[in-house]
Amino acid sequence: MYIVHVFVHVKQDFVEEFKTVTVENAKESILEPGIVRFDIVQQHDDPTRFVLIEVYRSFEDTSKHKLTEHYMRWRDAVSHMMEVPRTSVKFYNVFPEDEGWE
Repeated sequence: MYIVHVFVHVKQDFVEEFKTVTVENAKESILEPGIVRFDIVQQHDDPTRFVLIEVYRSFEDTSKHKLTEHYMRWRDAVSHMMEVPRTSVKFYNVFPEDEGWE
């Protein structure tokens, strides 16, 4: 598995709109064969901060995801909502092993 944590700091005025369009993107993303899981979490003590937790079957599936219409629609819709550019950290899972996610 290849896991990406995307850190997003949203402008205060766009928090609800960001959540709406991001949930739409997540619902379509989990239908992709290369995506195992797509979570959206909001920081408890600062509701303008989010982490998108994207779990892919392989590194190559991240590139396929970025070519989808729904991702490009999300990317364009949220670009003006960011307080600062989003960042990400990439991981490989250690446990459970890949078979546990199939």
